Amino acid sequence: MSNPAACPVCTLENTYRDGEMNICPDCGHEWGDAVEASPADEGSKVVRDANGQVLVDGDSVILVKDLKVKGSSITLKKGAKAKGIRLVDGDHDVDCKIDGVSLMLKSEFLKKA
Repeated sequence: MSNPAACPVCTLENTYRDGEMNICPDCGHEWGDAVEASPADEGSKVVRDANGQVLVDGDSVILVKDLKVKGSSITLKKGAKAKGIRLVDGDHDVDCKIDGVSLMLKSEFLKKA
């Protein structure tokens, strides 16, 4: 039994087969034998919210937990809404404004509105 090809998203070869799907335990990506054109092929990264929904530029999002802002006394409250987000590369993958403050947030603390 041979391992399937390398993961098309993270390009690591630590993959395995589960039924008809190939699975990458490193990034969690799943794909079938006929690999469709994935966003990684186009050079863009798929950003998902806390519920697994794909985020795109211009979406509105809601915070799912209170967050303290580093270097400030501001605390962002659960349920605060950000409109018109921008997706960026890096550790904090969402650029937005909440209550007039420009912030870079991780998508794991957001849900699509």
